Amino acid sequence: MSTEHHNSTKYYVPDQSIWPIIGALALGLIAFGAGHYTIEYSNETKGFGHYVLGAGLFVLFVMLFGWFRDQINESRSGLYNAQLGESYKQGMLWFIFSEVMFFLAFFGALFYARMIAVPWLGGASNNAMTAEVLWPTFEAIWPLTTTPDGTTTQAMGWLGLPLINTAILVVSSVTLHIAHVALEQGNRGKLKLWLIITLVLGFTFLALQGYEYVHAYRDLGLTLQSGIYGNTFFLLTGFHGLHVTLGAVMLTIMAFRVFAGHFDKDNQFAFAASSWYWHFVDVVWICLFVFVYIL
Repeated sequence: MSTEHHNSTKYYVPDQSIWPIIGALALGLIAFGAGHYTIEYSNETKGFGHYVLGAGLFVLFVMLFGWFRDQINESRSGLYNAQLGESYKQGMLWFIFSEVMFFLAFFGALFYARMIAVPWLGGASNNAMTAEVLWPTFEAIWPLTTTPDGTTTQAMGWLGLPLINTAILVVSSVTLHIAHVALEQGNRGKLKLWLIITLVLGFTFLALQGYEYVHAYRDLGLTLQSGIYGNTFFLLTGFHGLHVTLGAVMLTIMAFRVFAGHFDKDNQFAFAASSWYWHFVDVVWICLFVFVYIL
């Protein structure tokens, strides 16, 4: 992910690598292990699912470490040129675009549930008879905190932890921008300081979101079994949390590289790409905060 030296005049074609195969193996183990662990947890039985899941996560870590190491060594050895740098930039932009499409699909599901499914089930469009058969006591309101079996939960409000997390993530985007500007100005001390502050804010966000989930399960009765509201809430916030985790990992790697003396104002694509991703995650959270928590 880096284009630190453009010494090569030819387009660099890397040697064959085992890391894609190792990565596929890791993802397979994670999927298999997570599936079995979920079944075992639901049935309150003991099995091997958590061991397979742990092995998959470990293999994934090894793959990421090895692949990143190879990429950094290639870049630092002067094997990359400007054309390859453009390829990396286009690749990162397309990757972020694909993530935008993911979130648009999930937001689309949320709006479909709120604007079409709920009014339809409530008797809209001359559908009163069907609604009476499917769910006689249904009330067309959102958040939908009552399930068909009569279980009632509480909705997650926007004040408190959600608002604090929003402020934390917005501030982290500002601190990362300050760090990026410091890199372009060649101010290494300022770069290190504000990058570390960004990491602290990012991991604080993740810790508070974990606490929010505990609060939802323990105090509000809001779980994955809490009907369509619970499903959409955990789907959107959890998927975003996964992206924050990925962004925090990327910035952590950037921090190690910064302290190792990597990057300068002319050759810093890996840092810039990580910044793009973090700002994207920040914008998505603001949309999520409005559509999921406030509206």
